Formats: sequence, structure tokens, C-alpha cells
Amino acid sequence: RPRDSRYMHFLLINNQSPGLLPGQVFQKMEGRSDERYSTFLRFCSFETFFVKFLFIYVYTEKEKIAIALYPYDAIHADDLGFKKGEKLKILEEHGEWWKAKSLTTKKEGFIPSNYVAEADTIETEEWFFKDIARKDAERQLLAPANKPGSYLIRESETSKGSYSLSIRDVDAQGLDVVKHYKIRSLDNGGYYISPKITFNDINSMIKHYHKQPDGLCRKLEKPCEKPKAQKPWDKDAWEISKESIKMVKKLGAGQFGEVWMAYYNNSTKVAVKTLKPGTMSVEAFLEEANLMKTLQHERLVRLYAVVTKTEPIYIITEFMANGSLLDFLKSAAGCKVQLPKLIDFSAQIAEGMAYIEKKNYIHRDLRAANVLVSDSLLCKIADFGLARVIEDDQYTAREGAKFPIKWTAPEAINYGSFTIKSDMWSFGVLLYEIITYGKNPYPGMSNSEVMSSVQRGYRMPRPENCPTELYEIMTSCWKSKPDDRPTFDYIQSVLDDFYTATEGQYQQQP
Repeated sequence: RPRDSRYMHFLLINNQSPGLLPGQVFQKMEGRSDERYSTFLRFCSFETFFVKFLFIYVYTEKEKIAIALYPYDAIHADDLGFKKGEKLKILEEHGEWWKAKSLTTKKEGFIPSNYVAEADTIETEEWFFKDIARKDAERQLLAPANKPGSYLIRESETSKGSYSLSIRDVDAQGLDVVKHYKIRSLDNGGYYISPKITFNDINSMIKHYHKQPDGLCRKLEKPCEKPKAQKPWDKDAWEISKESIKMVKKLGAGQFGEVWMAYYNNSTKVAVKTLKPGTMSVEAFLEEANLMKTLQHERLVRLYAVVTKTEPIYIITEFMANGSLLDFLKSAAGCKVQLPKLIDFSAQIAEGMAYIEKKNYIHRDLRAANVLVSDSLLCKIADFGLARVIEDDQYTAREGAKFPIKWTAPEAINYGSFTIKSDMWSFGVLLYEIITYGKNPYPGMSNSEVMSSVQRGYRMPRPENCPTELYEIMTSCWKSKPDDRPTFDYIQSVLDDFYTATEGQYQQQP
């Protein structure tokens, strides 16, 4: 059944034969002059030993018209380009690419589904953020592009069909915060935040609070900046040609290769990791990569495609503007990040690892260098699973210079026992990196000293300016017995509520 159809069901119990043979089905189309509706009547009857039943099934299917939220330039012959605000008739919905017809140009082709929203719905408004949780609303509003007074409206997490208003504000200490207000519905279809004043629709409400705060923390200034929609990856583009990649800027080099900012087909900005010849076998890499590409979560860097026909192997992923978390924490901008944002970085990484945990996967090399940061300061985990297929002797020997001893759990070093619990040990070290703005863990100690000291029960002391509650999380990650370490799901919940456990979630209005 079409998702947006309206259905009417009629059940008639009739002892008289309706003139149809038992089991006979016919379909009649009742045409309409306009193209927006098609009406179908289905009649079927069947007889039991006692009674005849007639089911009449009627439904009216409404065409789906969408509005372009962003402009899109067609890249392939079967793509459909369009301008922002253009109306499109949706013909087929399949995954990330939909088939559509422009009502302006009358052309047909495939469009990225996340570039459009259904016409005449709240989703077309600049201030509306669909499918966003309260915590993510705070992250968006606290991004560098926004200022106090920036706002958004989102669907309520707890009350289906209800909305919440989130506003960026400044607290008494001068720190940026986000206040949340429930938008309540009236029986007659109106809305209100404070019962003192009601509105016919949400647009009227927003216009009112743009003029005056009227009980809110401040008046509304401008909608929250929306991250530019990421164009879905090309349909069926997995093993791509090296010629389709144009290297633009070298971003860094590591022990196993280089990282570049590049363009795919001269249109899509991507990150390309090149692997030095001999780093891993193509067969082992492809086996792991095919598994890695099935892991898709907003806290994991998206793996788009690979180049394996000729060395060096290319790994094509989404591009993250602020590079690695390690480099960002050491940068001028990173040094200014305050403690609440550092805790939020930790919570985001825990969320991504909780997904990996749920999928029964293992990262094997979790550290700040393998977490990337977007321009809106969102963290995504990268390079998950790659460590398993590295064939370098200095890496696989555990004590080798290239092996990340300081991040690795004792059981993984001693017995090669990598589990989600050894990832949890690494996460504790990652927390140390975050709270110290990228300092090297176990300062002043060599790898061999770290190995022997940890075996004897040594743990890094609490860093300066590290809250006791955060240090307790770190030490729980470093329990000697893997089973005594917490789950990522639990750690995510603790970090998400680090500052909100004792405060009300929503502001009260008089």
C-alpha cells in the first residue's frame, strides 16, 4: 500500500448473493478529472458454509509533491537537477535516491531524498529540524555558526505529534546554554507555550516571539543554521576507478599512509586514505571493508567506496572539516572549548561505540587520532576494524614501535584478545586525551614502562581540572578484569546526563 494513501474499509454481511462467484475479484477504476487522485474500488466475495461476505475495499491515493530544500546540480545522465524551492512530483521512493519529475522543467530523474521535504508540511520551514533528539538540538544550536537567540523547533521525543522550541541563551556565568520549551496543543488546533497567549499556528507563534520574549529566556533572533545536506553516495558505486578521484590537499600522513581531501567525479568532496603497499592484503581488506560499510550511524564516519585494483589501496570516506579530534584539541579553536563541550565530545564517541557494541563489532584502535570532527563540532569515529587486517610486523608484534601500546588493554597486548571490553579500556585513555586537550597519555613513560606498570596495577592519576565524576568513569574503563568494565551503552547514558541529571529538562512558563 502506498504510504500516503487514505483507506476506507467496508464490511457488508449479506445473505443474498451479490452476483459474483465465490472468490471472484474485479477492479474498477473510477476516474477523476484532476491528476492528483486515483480511486480504486475492489470487490471480492466469498462464501462459507453459512454466510456470504462481501468486502469492498476503497482507497484514494494522493500524489506526493515535494519542495527542494537545497539546490542540486545533476551529475549523471539519469539525475534530475533542481533549484531551491522547486516543486517536484515524487514518482518512486527507494532508499537514498528517489525518482521524481520537476513541475517546473517537466524533466524526470533521480534526486537525493534528503534534499527535499513534502510540500505543505512543517518540514519545509527553515526553523524545523526533523528527527533530531534534544541532545542533538543542543549540539546544533551551540555550534560556532549560531549565536544567542538562535532557535529551532523539533518533534517532541516523549509526546508523539507534539513539538518543542529550543533556544540558545547565556547563563549567569556567561556560558552558552540551550533552553527548551514545550509547545502545547489546543483542542481546536491552536498552539501555546504559556497559556496567557495562544496562536492559530506555529508560524504565528514564531513571529510573536521574534518581536518580544514574552516569558521566554530571550526573543527569537534567527533559525539555527542547518548543516548542508550531505549528498547520498552514488548508486552502486563501491569499487571505483582511481581516475574518478581528484586529490586536492594533503591533510596528513601516518605510519600506514596519507590522508587527502579530494573530489569524486569533480563534484563530491571526500576524504581519501591511501595505504602504503604491503600494509594489508587486498582480499583481507575487502572482506573487512564489506562489513565496515554496513555499519552506518551518525556517529561513525561513512565509508563510501574503495580502490583496490592497483596499489596503493584508496579508502573513500565522508569529509570532516576539522580533521582529527587530536589535532582539533591542540588547535587554537580547540583550546578554547570549555568543559561541557569536552564532556559532550566524550558522550558522542560513547554513542558511536554503543552502536558498534550493539552490532557485535570491535574497533581495535580507538583513540583521539581516529575520531574526526565536523565544522559544527560533531564527532565521528573513523578507522573502525582496520587494525585487524594490518600485516606490518612492527604492528602485529604488539611491542612494535607502531603498535598503540598506551591505548591498548593488557589482555589485548598479552594474548591478542581484542573485544568490546578492550575497546572500553581504550575509551578510558581517550577520555584522558580529551580532558587534557590532546596530551600524550602516560607522560614521560616509554611503551615498555607503561606495559610493566599497568600489569602491576598502575593507573594514570586524575588530570588537573578533571572532574572527579569523569575520572571515576576513566578508572572504571581500566578495571583489570574485562567483564568488570562497563558497557558503552551505560557510559553514554552517564555522559549524556553529566550536567542535566539534576536540572529540569524544560523551562516552566507562567
